[in-house]
Amino acid sequence: MYKNIAVAFNESPEADRALTAAIGLAKTLGVGLLSITAMEKLPAYTAFAAGADASLQATLEADRLKFYEELEIAARERALRGGVQLEPHLVDGEAEGGIVNFVCDHKVDLLVIGLHRRHDRLSRVWSTVYTIAQNVPAACWVCIRTKR
Repeated sequence: MYKNIAVAFNESPEADRALTAAIGLAKTLGVGLLSITAMEKLPAYTAFAAGADASLQATLEADRLKFYEELEIAARERALRGGVQLEPHLVDGEAEGGIVNFVCDHKVDLLVIGLHRRHDRLSRVWSTVYTIAQNVPAACWVCIRTKR
């Protein structure tokens, strides 16, 4: 059925719940799991810091990479405790494009995403999750894990 499962993962509680669900699915199906983490760019105001100290931009970039690497390590260890092999992947750029491109490139069958329920129905129009769900290939199913 599903042979190539991926989970969109970041530091949010919603992504944490999605990871839990994806680990359970992967274990039940006896397959490995891919995680996709879109690395946010440094805020534009950090360029001002570089004006004061040229080495600060490099330090901030190193800290950003370290944060995402530690997030990957934590996800991998959690999956191993759940009996699943997780292969983490970092993508640069906007979450929507990076995740959709990853799903296409790796021929993902099932993408698990966490969604925070909002009271404002119009907020869905601008939601990253809904944008991804609308743009993944038709061959890929999207499982949206919501708060209970």
